[in-house]
Amino acid sequence: MTDVKKLLFEICEDERVFDEDIDLIESGLLDSYATIELLSALEDEGIEIQITRIDRNLLRSVSGIEKLVEEAGKTK
Repeated sequence: MTDVKKLLFEICEDERVFDEDIDLIESGLLDSYATIELLSALEDEGIEIQITRIDRNLLRSVSGIEKLVEEAGKTK
């Protein structure tokens, strides 16, 4: 399974991504550029997420992103 926290850390270079309670968007960790990098990194691992078809609120937390990854894996 894809380690979302590890990917986020590689992209954001900030240990706050390991905090389960942090709002990734509100904190500025996951801006539009970082979101594109994340989706690209996930795609490199064979996980395609259509940004136009998701609830943006799921990008606010690691658990939300993990849910997106899990759902994308089910649609294969």
